[in-house]
Amino acid sequence: MKTLLTNRLSQDELLELCALTQGEQNNRLKEELYQLTLDNDRRVAINALWTFTHFALADNEWLYAKHDQLIDRCIKEHDATKLRLMLTLLLRQPFDEEAIRTDFIDFCLMRLADPKSPYAVRAQCIKLAYEQMKHWPELLNELRQTLNMISCEPLSPGLSSAWRQVMKRL
Repeated sequence: MKTLLTNRLSQDELLELCALTQGEQNNRLKEELYQLTLDNDRRVAINALWTFTHFALADNEWLYAKHDQLIDRCIKEHDATKLRLMLTLLLRQPFDEEAIRTDFIDFCLMRLADPKSPYAVRAQCIKLAYEQMKHWPELLNELRQTLNMISCEPLSPGLSSAWRQVMKRL
């Protein structure tokens, strides 16, 4: 699997990897693919993460057990592409009210307000902040204030869309 991930993946190769790892009987292969997301070779790690973003919803549930580990990795990650892909995986996961992590809420609030962060990361952090904070009105007020603060700056179409989607829910 690692050999395949060392090169640029075609759409067919990506779909082949997804098909290879689908179903509960292939949890061992999912784990192998997940370990490759930690590889020192950037291309291998990014391709492995990219593959996970193409998983069917049923197979995506396997990643729920990696929820806290993905959050820990996001908080420490410096590579924008890896971060964007891990945030994408987290957006496909539920955030239970009892298991909310304040360090990740703080991370999302900090990144969404950081004009130096890539637009895609900021947009994902807007959505993730809402998913975590929606259970508490006082936190939603903080999110609203932060979103109002960034509305004064020029926003990309994607960032503006995420902003509008969350503001409608608030």
